[in-house]
Amino acid sequence: MITTSRLTLKYGKRTLFEDVSIKFTPGNCYGLIGANGAGKSTFLKILAGEVEPTSGEVSITPGERLAVLKQNHYEFEQYPVMATVLMGHKELYAVISERDALYAKANFSDADGLRISELEERFEELGGWSAEAEAASLLKGLGISEPLHDKKMSELDGNQKVRVLLAQALFGNPDILLLDEPTNSLDLDSVMWLENFLLDFPNTVIVVSHDRHFLNKVCTHIADIDFGKIQVYVGNYDFWYQSSQLAQKQLREANKKKEEKIKELQDFIARFASNASKAKQATSRKKLLEKINLDDIKPSNRKYPYIDFKPSREAGKNILKIDRLTIKHGEQILVRELTSEFNRGDKVALVGPDEQAKIALMKVLAGEGAEEFTTSGSILWGDTISVAYLPRDHNHYFDNSLNLIDWLRQYSKEKEENFIRGYLGRMLFSGEEAQKQANVLSGGEKMRCMFARMMLSGANFLILDEPTNHLDLETITSLNTGLEKFAGNLLFVSKDHELNNSTANRILEITGKGFIDRSMNFDEYFTSEAIREQRKALYE
Repeated sequence: MITTSRLTLKYGKRTLFEDVSIKFTPGNCYGLIGANGAGKSTFLKILAGEVEPTSGEVSITPGERLAVLKQNHYEFEQYPVMATVLMGHKELYAVISERDALYAKANFSDADGLRISELEERFEELGGWSAEAEAASLLKGLGISEPLHDKKMSELDGNQKVRVLLAQALFGNPDILLLDEPTNSLDLDSVMWLENFLLDFPNTVIVVSHDRHFLNKVCTHIADIDFGKIQVYVGNYDFWYQSSQLAQKQLREANKKKEEKIKELQDFIARFASNASKAKQATSRKKLLEKINLDDIKPSNRKYPYIDFKPSREAGKNILKIDRLTIKHGEQILVRELTSEFNRGDKVALVGPDEQAKIALMKVLAGEGAEEFTTSGSILWGDTISVAYLPRDHNHYFDNSLNLIDWLRQYSKEKEENFIRGYLGRMLFSGEEAQKQANVLSGGEKMRCMFARMMLSGANFLILDEPTNHLDLETITSLNTGLEKFAGNLLFVSKDHELNNSTANRILEITGKGFIDRSMNFDEYFTSEAIREQRKALYE
């Protein structure tokens, strides 16, 4: 068990947390949520002992082991993958290292023999004999194949390193597990594996994630950071969101009734205060009025942008026809003879393990940045179709020092400042925020600017490549709502399970051997036995 007692953290005049006292108990998974900058990752670092609080303390039940998902992907570059995972259990790894060093000694003393005996006993107590098998199982579940287990971490790519570090955190059944964005860089199968692992995990988990489906699947509680406090609620993310919205509504309605009562009393006092026969009654009403206090509904730190893609023209009958499209990068075939026809209203989730293939298809269809590929086959757009494209890497749009008003004005037919500010305001850039320079924006701010640009385009066909990257839960929720309401066509790639399942009515999977194209939602597609057999044949 891990607890905090009157925990406070201040940076100068800014208070991040104040008097936070929480108990995190075994058998539960706590989803830590809050607006960007609320301090989610900082709170995990305090729990892990990496950041010292201004006051208060963190207590862990004596003898319990805490494990943390490391964020420094280069910390273990010189170590083999297997050893990196074993390091997740510090005591066991120390026993293994000392034991191996003693066995390797040329001159083995009696004292060494006694120490070996002690180490062997502790090795067995800590589950040493099954340690490598457990580590290998974790790596396999997270998509790290066996040939990589003996390679050095420096030989792995960034996504693979993240998965190894996640295996390290999970290794050895820690009593307390702290995970900051554990689904980043995981494919669908690995996320599902992690969900099942955590569902069976018997100890305490505290997790920060922007994946709503993941939070809904694994969390028993939600710990909400707002106004420097952390309030714990029973239930998953959806339960917290719906109940918090209901509570706010009830509070507003209660205040409205109080306002009506106050007005009634004020009217009575105004009418009868000068009437001698009613003066006593009016005085008593005035005293009653003074006792009525409106509850102060604190506006949450959370801000939801308004994302609404409105086509300026309705699409005709012909949308998009793709006939035997092959895309190559050098000699490598990324997309092989893809044939597909889009119908009006189709919202297609593009899936598959080859990220380069998905990026290539989107670039070729959008006609932006496709020069690096060679193609054959045909692409025929309908005469009424206008396309807006959100590339995965859109940093080149922001390689300038324009303020946001002038930046967005580039993409608008209407140049008047108040009009431009209206769109920026929807994306939470109001007042002086609209004067920020484009080249200093954060990843999430750039994404919101790109949404504003696409909204201004009036396009009736949107191509979105990982639109939830860098976004907080509030913006993801707004984007999800906006895409569900969108009256045009959509082709998108996203790791956000909820966005996929609630938005797509069709799934297009690209593989090295071909493709699968089915009109069904995301969950139906990945639970269908027939589709599973078809996918298996394409991946063998």
